[in-house]
Order: sequence, then structure tokens, then C-alpha cells
Amino acid sequence: MGLSIPTIKDSEFEVAKTAVSRIYPKALEILEGLVRIPGIAWDAFDEQQLVLSAESVKDLFEGTEIFDEVEILQAHYGDGKLGAPAVVATRKAKNSRPTILLYAHHDVQPPGDESLWDSAPFDPEVRNGRLYGRGAADDKAGVVAHYAAVSALAELAGADFDLGLAVFIEGEEEAGSPSFKNFLSQYRDKLEADVIIVADSGNWSTTVPAITTTLRGLVSLELEVRTLGHAVHSGMYGGAVPDAMMAFIKIMDSIWDENGSVSILGLISNQTSDLVYSEDQLRADSGLLPSTLPIGTGGILPRIWTKPALSIIGLDYPSVALSSNTLIPSLKAKLSLRIAPGEDPERALEALKGHILAHNPLGAEISFGAVELGKPFSLGESGWAKSLAEQALELAYGHKSVDIGIGGSIPFIAELERVYQSAQVLVTGVEDPDSRAHSPNESLHLESFRSAILAQLLFLLGGNQISQQ
Repeated sequence: MGLSIPTIKDSEFEVAKTAVSRIYPKALEILEGLVRIPGIAWDAFDEQQLVLSAESVKDLFEGTEIFDEVEILQAHYGDGKLGAPAVVATRKAKNSRPTILLYAHHDVQPPGDESLWDSAPFDPEVRNGRLYGRGAADDKAGVVAHYAAVSALAELAGADFDLGLAVFIEGEEEAGSPSFKNFLSQYRDKLEADVIIVADSGNWSTTVPAITTTLRGLVSLELEVRTLGHAVHSGMYGGAVPDAMMAFIKIMDSIWDENGSVSILGLISNQTSDLVYSEDQLRADSGLLPSTLPIGTGGILPRIWTKPALSIIGLDYPSVALSSNTLIPSLKAKLSLRIAPGEDPERALEALKGHILAHNPLGAEISFGAVELGKPFSLGESGWAKSLAEQALELAYGHKSVDIGIGGSIPFIAELERVYQSAQVLVTGVEDPDSRAHSPNESLHLESFRSAILAQLLFLLGGNQISQQ
């Protein structure tokens, strides 16, 4: 489609910047209110908090008075279970304007060990230009950026603007989006769009904006390793009888080579961008201790963006506090394998299982349990949307945007691409290398948040000028 991409004039930029300055204090107040709601979509947490979170988001978008419909919707998934509440707002396009779908999620990660937080995880606190709190960056800032941008759009373009809008604020992204596929199937028409903006990623830095063009996929696997029919005294049998931990360590040791690279045969590895990223920067961003060596070979960005990586993220085994002089007969573990763009999750799962079974020198009994699969993402033909987004980001941040990869996974993006095959997908966000999403002391850089709102407003204003005839 040979559409003419509007050029954002200096006068338009200044008007938009002023509008964002007006709405920003309210946006920050709203964000702090949302952070206070511990909406966690895991069975172990209070589901009423998740309902309260959804209702609060619904009230926000209803309050703009620009949508034809604002609803809280849910979809069923396996065994008749009902997914978490999502907020959907829709407004039809007029006069051949495109429709833009704005995605974010209102659920958050559990806080983890609260003693590791410098302030209470659900009591937002501003320190040194950052807002601290669980979900402040991931992803309630995305929710509020959408709200603030559409509110400012209505102020500048008038409530009767022609651009079509759909808003989808999911409620279970941090729990793996179990009902996402069924949700898209059930509400496909409501979310139909020409452009999909996913505000759940990050920027190169607090001052350099980015568009995420690649995401690794995910293979999560639970397994049990057993060597004994029952526990025995470690003093009486140690030295002749292997316990489950020894067998597990032997198996795991085969998964990485001497450099720490994943050695599972057949997995795809890709190279990536020409951006410069030093070991010093890696250490600063990740908190890697001075004495600890990084792993892998080649450029650092391919290692964290486009090569496979495996972590042990869970282990059921006696704690130090409950330990005794016993050979433990079995253990359960959960493995997280990140796979490169272009990899097939099913194929990678079989490669992982095959490797474990083939590298079991002590002959332990191995059984596999729950599996979670997520497809990787690679931006294809970007069309007018990416060009307009690059223009808006450069104006808002004062720095040309860069294309980046993310080592983490957002599996539902592949599902969005499958269902809406003609839509252009843009993955953006407000996080930066020090946001610490999923970790204690998660935070949002507030000036970047303001710039993100402005960039999205400029994009929507530009989209409102595009005719698809």
C-alpha cells in the first residue's frame, strides 16, 4: 500500500509537547494508583485484586469518552478455566483512516522477597527521577502511556477524530497468557487493526529510544530426576550411591560447553545488530559481580538477543534450614530455554528432552512434566507504521531511534501476527536497562515515560492524517 507518510511539523510537535505537559501530572498520579493494586494472575494470589485492577483500567478509558465501547472481557481455556479479566475499548475508523490497536497488560509479577526492596513493592515511591514499585515499568506505564496519548489526541484533534482505535489491556501476560489464543478467536473482530503497538518492551537507554525487532522464544520444561526408591543415610551409603542432585548436576553440566554456551545440538543461533555494547556496560546493566566472568562467545548482543540460553529457574529440594545428612532420592526442576528468532518451539523442546535423556551418565530415572512454549518474533515488512514511529520517537526523545532485540520472550506477539496477518506490528515500551522488571526495586525513568507518551501522541496524530484510499 503506497501511503503517504505525514511529516510532523515543528508547530505540531510544540503543540503536542504542550499537551503532554498538561496531562503528565495526572498520568503520573494515575500510574501511582495502579501500582498500589497488586494484580497478580497466579493462583496463589488474591484474584479480587486482579479484578480491581481491570476495573480501574476500564474506568480510565471510559473516562476519555472517545470509545464506542469499553468492556471487561474474559475467555476460557483448558478444562473450562476462565482467563483473567482484560479490558477492551473500541472506536471505529472513519473516512478511510487506519485502525491502531494499543496493547499493554495490567497484571504484574509477584513481588518476590520483599526484604530485597528498598521501598514497599506496592507503595510507589519517587527517588532520583525514577518511580519505584512492582509494575511501574512492566507494564502499567504502558497502560497509562496509552491512556494519556489517546486523551491528548482527543484534546488536539477533537473528540470526533477519524482514526480508528482499539485498546487491549491484557490481565494475564505475566502468567503466560493461557487464554490469549482463545481470547483472540472469540473477540477477533473487536481487535482487528491495521497497526498493532505492543507497549511491553524497552529502549536502548533512558535517552535513546528503540523499536524491538527481534524477541527470543521460550521453552519451559519441568522434570523429575530419581536415583533411589527412598532416602538413606548419607554417611552409610555416600560414596557408593548417587543421590538425585548428583545425577541432576551431571546432566546439567552437559548442557553448557566450557564457555557457558548452550551445547544442545541443532538449535538455531543468529547474529544481530551493529550496535556497540561492551562488557563494562553488560556488567553495569546486569549487576554482574567484578569477580564473575560473563559466559558465551562472540558479540555480547547476539548472546543475549539471538542465541539460545538455558537457565534453571526452579528447584524442589530441601533448603539449608531443613537439610539433614540424607541422600535425597528425587528432585524436581524447572528449566527455561530461550530460543533464537526463527526457531520452532516444538522442535527445540524435543531437542532439549533428547539431550537430557542422552546425557544421563548415572542412569537416573527421568520424567518430564509441564511444558510452556512461546514462539520467537522477528519484524518483517514494517510499512508506513515503522517509518512514522521512528519519526515520532526521534522528535520525542531528541535522539534517533535504534532497532534492538530483546532476550526475553513475548509469545503472544506471534499469535497476533498469525491472527492479523495484514497488520503491522510495532514492539515498543518504556523500560530501560535499569528498570529491573521482574526483580526487586523495579522502577520507571520518569523523563523517559513523558517522552514515551509524547512519541505515541505524535504517532496517533500522524495516523489520523493517513488515508488508506
